[in-house]
Amino acid sequence: MDRQPTLETDRLIIRPLEEGDREALFGIASDPAVWEQHPIHDRWRRDVFDAFFDEGMASGGALAVIDKRTDRIVGSTRYDRLSEDEGGSVEIGWTFLAPVCWGKGINPEMKRVMLDHAFRHVALVEFRVGDTNYRSRNALEAIGAERSDRYELGKYDGKRVLHLYYEITREGFAQGPLA
Repeated sequence: MDRQPTLETDRLIIRPLEEGDREALFGIASDPAVWEQHPIHDRWRRDVFDAFFDEGMASGGALAVIDKRTDRIVGSTRYDRLSEDEGGSVEIGWTFLAPVCWGKGINPEMKRVMLDHAFRHVALVEFRVGDTNYRSRNALEAIGAERSDRYELGKYDGKRVLHLYYEITREGFAQGPLA
């Protein structure tokens, strides 16, 4: 599976992330409201954002989200953790969008085309989300993702962080709200 495809919707171009995207994305990420429910709530800080951006570049799956109307970056997302086992799976995540995009259907439009691409190659798509990130959890449930009983416990900034796993199967996608 190509984890850095160029995908297009009516309003968006989703393309491989480039080093030249760093400043435009930091312009979005520097708004603390973007991260207020996220377990790593300080990605608005330059040093924390730069580490996040560098990790995305190194992942081989990071994507920039471009508004076709303005030709400007409005966010980023990523395909990660690709597995060939049991029909294959991939994780979609690390998504953030400019607040101006919130509530306008941009996230479901983006996820629809990403899921369509993924399900040409894998049987399962997973999403990992912080347990207190209700905005992302609600968005996942709205696109038909179901919470699994898997979770991951970690630490950030001296505090415990719980990530929950959501998933969509190829069949669930074909019959779900984004079909």
